[in-house]
Amino acid sequence: MNRAGIATKLLKDPHARIPVTRYAALYRLITEQLDDEGFALFSRPLRRGTFEFLCRAALSAVDLEEALQRIARFMRMVLDDFTVDVEKTRNAAVLVITQQQPLPVGAAGRVFACEWLLRMIHGLAAWLVAQPLALNEAAFPYPPPPHAADYELVFAAHCTFNAPRLEARFPLDNLALPVRRDEAALRLFLTDAPANITTLYRRDRALATRVRAALRAALPEQRPLPEIARALFLSPRTLHRRLEEEGASFRAIKDGVRRDLAIERLVKTSLPLSHIAAELGYADASAFYRAFAGWTGVGPREYRRRG
Repeated sequence: MNRAGIATKLLKDPHARIPVTRYAALYRLITEQLDDEGFALFSRPLRRGTFEFLCRAALSAVDLEEALQRIARFMRMVLDDFTVDVEKTRNAAVLVITQQQPLPVGAAGRVFACEWLLRMIHGLAAWLVAQPLALNEAAFPYPPPPHAADYELVFAAHCTFNAPRLEARFPLDNLALPVRRDEAALRLFLTDAPANITTLYRRDRALATRVRAALRAALPEQRPLPEIARALFLSPRTLHRRLEEEGASFRAIKDGVRRDLAIERLVKTSLPLSHIAAELGYADASAFYRAFAGWTGVGPREYRRRG
């Protein structure tokens, strides 16, 4: 603890908090001492370098769905105690973590193992697509732990316990998000990984992402703020205030959704401009042209030609 810059006496104070940098330092010291990035939680160690190769396995995926499938296959190769799967329902994607055999640690260790696996996979997925990925709900396969009140901030607004397996649900259309990271970004990311992913994307900072997902799912319909607020179980005033606290605005998010989708369609498809305009909810191609020129400084045809 002292080597990580954390006073030992803090261990006896349940209300004590430490800086993220100190937590990351402790994380690295433990994994170096054990030569195990899994903290000796599992039946066989995850030797140092495991996380790097997990990242590399997912880095060249086209979109989040393919990246998660690669992560699941990689975890099957290195982990005997849990399997990872991605399932789909009519309106949600589900990250499923299923325990296959007893762990060599007690009940508290099992809780930490489940938390760590979910945070690691969720954090890596969010890093790959370069944006927070808000979870709609999460179910955990154990009774509520003493720190269960923190789950709302760390994982999802709605968390349940004593489930048969660990399930984390998120918007289905997130699976189509493109992987945006490259080798240069990975080298920088690995400087502090995997310690940094446990604190990258807190749920309480991700309302803008939930609004973005709701707007994207509604296209080509343009849903106003009151409708989005109602879908997120918030009042319009609360939604507006909380977005301001995150440094965002409903108008900026709405424009950003259409801008990003327009760029993606122009670069990755040969769809006619009229089709893209209709898909994004514009009345005609000329309205789309004016909006796109305002975002990028050039028209959509010129942007596609340059791309």
